[in-house]
Amino acid sequence: METTKEGSKLSIKPIECRKLWHSYPGGFNALKETDLDVSAGEIVGIVGQNGSGKTTLVKHFNGLLKPSSGTVIINEIDTAEESVFNLSRHAGYVFQNPNHQLFATSVRSELEFGPNNLGLSEDEVMARVEETAELFQLQDVIIDHPLRLSFPLRKIVAMASIYAMQPSIFILDEPTTGQDHKGAAMVRKLIQQLHNEGKTVILVSHDMALIAEVADRVVAMWAAEVIDSGTPREIFSNSATLNKTMLKPPQATQLSQRLQGRVLSRITLTVDETIDALAEVADT
Repeated sequence: METTKEGSKLSIKPIECRKLWHSYPGGFNALKETDLDVSAGEIVGIVGQNGSGKTTLVKHFNGLLKPSSGTVIINEIDTAEESVFNLSRHAGYVFQNPNHQLFATSVRSELEFGPNNLGLSEDEVMARVEETAELFQLQDVIIDHPLRLSFPLRKIVAMASIYAMQPSIFILDEPTTGQDHKGAAMVRKLIQQLHNEGKTVILVSHDMALIAEVADRVVAMWAAEVIDSGTPREIFSNSATLNKTMLKPPQATQLSQRLQGRVLSRITLTVDETIDALAEVADT
């Protein structure tokens, strides 16, 4: 049974992959016999170099891609037998590039589209839009055309449009790429909000500091395969996994590794954790 970083037990599996293969035209295998379970309410960071299979994997969770062989089960639904439209009720996908997602002529229309497609009443749609606009601080641009907004703000609108649909699974593909400080803070706020609501979050990212801060579990991929899975502390302390994937842990972790044994007695993951560890040393 899986556990979160707080140690609470989770038994429900909203995402199950069994012997999943995916081959693109021409025979290129982008995924090879992948097994993966994700528990309800879990925040899972998926890391690896470009081309390792991360985005190919998560696009199976809402049916954008179908298995070449093997199975993907989302909330007990076999994705091979279901449409993207129906799967979007369960798993919402936020693209890395918001220009691939946004299409409406105003932010309000963008937020209304998903709830309207769910068949909600006019009052329910209005309530969803108001709640989402407030959470994402979009009130001042609610009548603006999304594609006239700055790139960081466009990404926020794309996330908000999925949030308005309230799926139980959120897939965020490189959410902090291209973000300014305010946008990155909003991403962290969104992930915390989703965690508080008990949503399951899949986070594809090269932002190791973000992964270390928010993820319950990290899945490391290399050459179309999952090669390791563990807590952020386990993955970022595993030199074999890091060397194979050519990933670097967060800067705070790199600093603590240099100081371990001489100044610090443990590996830290975040800036705040490193400051606390150094303060403990200073007090002794």
